[in-house]
Amino acid sequence: MVEADGGCCRCCCSFIFTLGLTALFMWLSLRTSKPTCSIQDFYAPSLNKTLNTTNSTLYFDLKLDNQNKDKGIYYDAINLTFYYGSTINSSVGNLTVAGFYQGHKKKARRRMLVQTEKVPWAAARDNGTVWFRMEMQTKVRYKIMFWKTKHEKIAVGAPVEVNATNGKKIHKKGIKLKSGAPERWGYRAPVALLGILSALILVVF
Repeated sequence: MVEADGGCCRCCCSFIFTLGLTALFMWLSLRTSKPTCSIQDFYAPSLNKTLNTTNSTLYFDLKLDNQNKDKGIYYDAINLTFYYGSTINSSVGNLTVAGFYQGHKKKARRRMLVQTEKVPWAAARDNGTVWFRMEMQTKVRYKIMFWKTKHEKIAVGAPVEVNATNGKKIHKKGIKLKSGAPERWGYRAPVALLGILSALILVVF
């Protein structure tokens, strides 16, 4: 009788463990990663002293990288806001980029101009470097096989340091746009569940 009860207990634990593994593998296959957004180039013609121009536009090269191996991304309209200075005070320009679809493991570039206003160009030219900031907001849906997920909000931004002599971005490498929100901890739950189930199996056996 005791052996029968022990065998039943082992079967139940093995069944629970199998369910846990199945849930974990399903979660891993459905898990999505947000696109990586970065500023590859940034240029302010009005700061280029060799041009002697009053052109108040800003040129930028925005890179969107979908690192998901088998999931496409549908972007809603991408709203970009530009600020003079490294912090968010008063905006000097706005631009909306049309939404689009991006396949898995694909990269997209948006090289565009934005018209600015209320930028103190004269004072900016007297400095060695000038700071701007780009903020990006959009919503995305992920395509997983034949269905789409619910909308997920993306709000990221980054400061850009510009040379006040030639108007070009100082750092040659791309500048990653980051979110101020805390990192999600949801992915740790299945791992913790798997650990608990493994411990139960070891205790039973």
